[in-house]
Amino acid sequence: MDSAARDELAGVLTAPGQPLEAREAAAVALATAGDRRAFETLALLLNYREPERAENAARALALLGDPRTARAAAALATNPLRVAYAVPPIRLLVQLRAPESVPALIETLDRLLAERTLGWDAVPACVEGLGELGDPRAATVLRAACAHPRLRTAAAAALERIGGYEADASDTQVASDEAPRT
Repeated sequence: MDSAARDELAGVLTAPGQPLEAREAAAVALATAGDRRAFETLALLLNYREPERAENAARALALLGDPRTARAAAALATNPLRVAYAVPPIRLLVQLRAPESVPALIETLDRLLAERTLGWDAVPACVEGLGELGDPRAATVLRAACAHPRLRTAAAAALERIGGYEADASDTQVASDEAPRT
């Protein structure tokens, strides 16, 4: 894509009155071309309430390769007010394998386990992502996840992927007979 075409697409991002679909298409096209002017629009879309838009933004941000992406994804993944929209940022962090990835997923999973808000899709996404990242720093929070019946299998598998960190029997027993809230 030539410079004039990229400039025209960048104009769509900033022109008043542009529909969201036009801004999204322009940002994705710019990201595909490696133009970092797409970053702000894509970061906003990563936090969008419609999962499809957020997932499209995550794919485009991964292609863009902007160094700000991991920080933005970590901020969204760890924001307690945006947990309902955290799955695309969580998956992006796993894909990026950035220094921010493991700490952000540990923080999010730890907070959600403490709140017992296990109905969110973010919880299993964190468990699976930490297993994929394979970082030993996640062992403690993954052991805590083993205590929840709905997470036990995925958390134990994540611990196995870390290597040398197996859940023992005491880690997999639920602390009470109360079922986790959904």
